[in-house]
Amino acid sequence: MVVVSGGMNQQRNQIVDAVVIARILGAALVVPILQVNVIWGDESEFSDIFDLEHFKKVLADDVRIVSSLPSTHIMTRPVEEKRTPLHVSPQWIRSRYLKRLNREGVMLLRGLDSRLSKDLPSDLQKLRCKVAFHALRFAPPILELGNSLAKRMRSKGPYLALHLRMEKDVWVRTGCLPGLNPEYDEMVNRERRRRPELLTARSNMSYHDRKLAGLCPLNSVEVTRLLKALGATREARIYWAGGQPLGGKEALEPLTKDFPHFYNKEDLALPGELEPFANKASSLAALDYIVSEKSDVFMPSHGGNMGHAIQGSRAYAGHKKYITPNKREMLPYFLNSSVPEAEFNRIIRELHRDSLGQPELRTSKAGRDVTKYPVPECMCNDAEA
Repeated sequence: MVVVSGGMNQQRNQIVDAVVIARILGAALVVPILQVNVIWGDESEFSDIFDLEHFKKVLADDVRIVSSLPSTHIMTRPVEEKRTPLHVSPQWIRSRYLKRLNREGVMLLRGLDSRLSKDLPSDLQKLRCKVAFHALRFAPPILELGNSLAKRMRSKGPYLALHLRMEKDVWVRTGCLPGLNPEYDEMVNRERRRRPELLTARSNMSYHDRKLAGLCPLNSVEVTRLLKALGATREARIYWAGGQPLGGKEALEPLTKDFPHFYNKEDLALPGELEPFANKASSLAALDYIVSEKSDVFMPSHGGNMGHAIQGSRAYAGHKKYITPNKREMLPYFLNSSVPEAEFNRIIRELHRDSLGQPELRTSKAGRDVTKYPVPECMCNDAEA
């Protein structure tokens, strides 16, 4: 049994690893339990977000998946394992868990984030991709609405999907400031002083140093300048995914001013269509995922689980265009107002020449996730290519 936590994309990562751990142990997997999210209060179950029957069917030859504990095990108190270290190997899992599982019959795992090594034998890497790209299909109601929203975006031509990370909690956690106006910056600083435990970034760095190191989300002024420098025109159709930014519409103004065809799920949905998903953050994130996945171009304003998941699925689908903002290299030019616009645009294009979703080998850097870099383990070898 596994309990997965965090937002929808974080839960996906943990479900992928739960299946692989069950395979390593030769154990049956009870459908993963989704922990109630304390931030969003989302009480969704697995089958509210993912297509359960499809999940079982696709993985039938790899892992036996059951909806609940069988009656023979219902009275068994599961052995709970809370402290799995980071990046463990299949050998570690077998030596640590197998005897206990066989003795007790039921085992409960939680906190699976990054617990399993990113470098596994080839068959287990393929299984990771099979779970991420084939088994984890969204539940029919989400899939149906997501496809309708994508169709509406596409009805007037190609579109770009942006994943904006401009919510209050993102600014607080990253140790960065929205730079919208002093009032909002002070709001973020106040929250950070009140709850210092929220800061996940390096606490010994100043905001300015973090910014120049490329560790901060781009704000809407920076996203606008980047898109224009890369050649996006006023006619570009843009879908934006993400939660409500700190500062609401005012925070998005630089984008809406230069790109009037700027929509999110609320703009595209017909009256009542989003009602079944009200207060269900994971389902709403899944809708964003579908529309972003189907776009012609995708660009995140900051890293994170959704950006990584979409990067992997776009690579797996044939290297669909994915722009990775080269923040560390480009921000000094953003801060230098003496660079003429034509020269600025040329520099920005040059900096992004190799950041447009071209095939990239996972093996070129240690510890990369195969569901983000599916080449070469999860792609066919084409001798002709």
